[in-house]
Amino acid sequence: MVTTTRSARSRPWRSASALPVRDARAWQPDPDTVSRRIPLAQPFPSVPWGDYRPTAYDGEVVPFRVTSFREGHDRIGVQVRLFSPTGDESLHRLAPLDDGFDRWQTEVALLARGVWRFRFESFGDDFATWQHAASVKIAAGVDAAVMREAGALLFARAAAEKGRPAAEKKALTAAAASLRDGTVDDAGALAIVDDARIAAYFAQRPAMSLVTLGDDLEVLVERERAGVGAWYEFFPRSEGAKRLKDGTVKSGTFRTAAKRLPAVAQMGFDVVYLPPIHPIGTLNRKGPNNTLDAGPGDPGSPWAIGSAAGGHDAVHPDLGTLADFRAFVRAAQAEGLEVALDLALQAAPDHPWVAEHPEWFTTLPDGTIAYAENPPKKYQDIYPVNFDNDPAGIRAEVLRVVRHWIAQGVRIFRVDNPHTKPLQFWEWLIATVNAEEPDVVFLAEAFTRPAPMQSLAAAGFQQSYTYFTWRNTKPELEEFLSGLAHTTDAFLRPNLFVNTPDILTEYLQFGGRPAYRIRAAIAATAAPTYGVYAGYELYENVARPGSEENIDNEKYEYKLRDWAGAAERGDSLAPFLQKLNGIRRAHPALRQLRNLGIHWSDDDAILVYVKHLDAALSPDGRSDTVIVVVNTDPHSVRQTMVHLDTRVWGVEPGAPYEVEDLVTGAHWTWSDHNYVMLDAFTEPVHILHVKESR
Repeated sequence: MVTTTRSARSRPWRSASALPVRDARAWQPDPDTVSRRIPLAQPFPSVPWGDYRPTAYDGEVVPFRVTSFREGHDRIGVQVRLFSPTGDESLHRLAPLDDGFDRWQTEVALLARGVWRFRFESFGDDFATWQHAASVKIAAGVDAAVMREAGALLFARAAAEKGRPAAEKKALTAAAASLRDGTVDDAGALAIVDDARIAAYFAQRPAMSLVTLGDDLEVLVERERAGVGAWYEFFPRSEGAKRLKDGTVKSGTFRTAAKRLPAVAQMGFDVVYLPPIHPIGTLNRKGPNNTLDAGPGDPGSPWAIGSAAGGHDAVHPDLGTLADFRAFVRAAQAEGLEVALDLALQAAPDHPWVAEHPEWFTTLPDGTIAYAENPPKKYQDIYPVNFDNDPAGIRAEVLRVVRHWIAQGVRIFRVDNPHTKPLQFWEWLIATVNAEEPDVVFLAEAFTRPAPMQSLAAAGFQQSYTYFTWRNTKPELEEFLSGLAHTTDAFLRPNLFVNTPDILTEYLQFGGRPAYRIRAAIAATAAPTYGVYAGYELYENVARPGSEENIDNEKYEYKLRDWAGAAERGDSLAPFLQKLNGIRRAHPALRQLRNLGIHWSDDDAILVYVKHLDAALSPDGRSDTVIVVVNTDPHSVRQTMVHLDTRVWGVEPGAPYEVEDLVTGAHWTWSDHNYVMLDAFTEPVHILHVKESR
């Protein structure tokens, strides 16, 4: 392997633990003879099941961990050797975790997209072993001469190494001579043992023995938008829709919907997600609130895809043409927005697929085609696709459809109910599409059991909906957020949608306006990707009786919203969302997933977490620490003490430091124990930036 030397600015990685690259092949002529002496086990990043590759996104800080130990008391070292997709080689030293389980870790920000290879390597750390023994024995006058000679031999060996700088060789040679010099007493010898400069030489270029090479492993790094972004969902047919004199509603179009894009961009969102934009079936069309008696002016559910006007490769005539859709995509791009499109593999009863390929559906014993059900919900207007009857034909058609929309400028697909389709199908589709178009991102809308949800992520989905909407109390959120950051982080990237057309939780129904601020603040700061469905900023919180959906649900009718009037009245959450998205963009720590740490408060409703990014891993070379303290009870005023492990960001316990509240602009001096009062009705959250220590 060829070692490539690059300047710090052009390196495809950032790390505080990088070492000069040394060719592992030169250490041992036959690595297999020592491969079990210093074991390497439980490597990470890894996927806990299946033959799947762990993933990261461009700029993500990835923890590399492994278990390693050896017999006796001699010291060991562990390092990871990385090879970027273009072959750049780097070496990074791992440090032992203080957990008592022989786990070692380092963190590296991966900055190049593609498949990275990595390998853990362990070795006997001869200098660390000698330094520990010599510091004890020479001080105690036990075997001092032996320790001095052992050190001299070690320094002479290191000085003879190829590639070691001349200044280091000179210093090591002089130190070896001093250890052998009878005029240098033991105090002088101990000064050499404790010499920080010599220790730094060996930290950069360890003196190694019994080298063990681990297996070659891989991690796939995808584009940043695969893991970072703020999403905004809206229905194009509602934007610009007008109520006519006869009481019916004229649909909005792609052109009228494009007028909403500047406001979405102004709020700081990155992605505009559109529900299905295809023709909607007329057979069994649903009316308002999911009723079975649709009137002539009812538009139906966009997820009931297909009619005589076309199927998955067509646009609804009311919205415009394909050319109009492409213009909408260009308008979004001009505002700095990407367009995400719904991919729902199902059909209305009058979809062209039903007539052309009846074998793609399930026929019941009475001769009818089975419609979709998710008890107690029934979807009489939708036929699920049966992937068992003609898998090759279905694969070819779906791939054609996806390629079609990619050609129209779409690079993100939100996939509807992927857990109701075969896992192997998604593995094939995503791999096939990403081999042609690596930029394409698939989001799994899979509200299901942990195993299928996580399997979909492992099989290739770049993002996943989660149980976030149903995790509302402090204990629930602590467990949930920790799991996202530290358990499934190697393969599942969460998109924390606060609401959807299908989900209006009791927390939002009964929590009032404070609940909307609380949930948005947590979603925007706890994970690098989150989403909002239109109407959230207007505090739409009235549910259809007996359901978890908005009454007069937009899935079944047009929604005419007074955006301008709400803004003029100061009756909109949009300014708060804009502030949250501005905070996200300004603070690189919030664009990471795995750096979340739960801290403590004395109140059972005050959630505390910290996101910290070391300077060596930060894109601007400066450390970034954000402390989030939030009152999860939207009905109360809470006063409590917050307890922080300030060592996470380099402040000794008890030392003061300055924080700025990024929501209000207030400044305080904090330490490791701090009093807070959070009024859910006026100020339910502190988002604090650590300014400086003193």
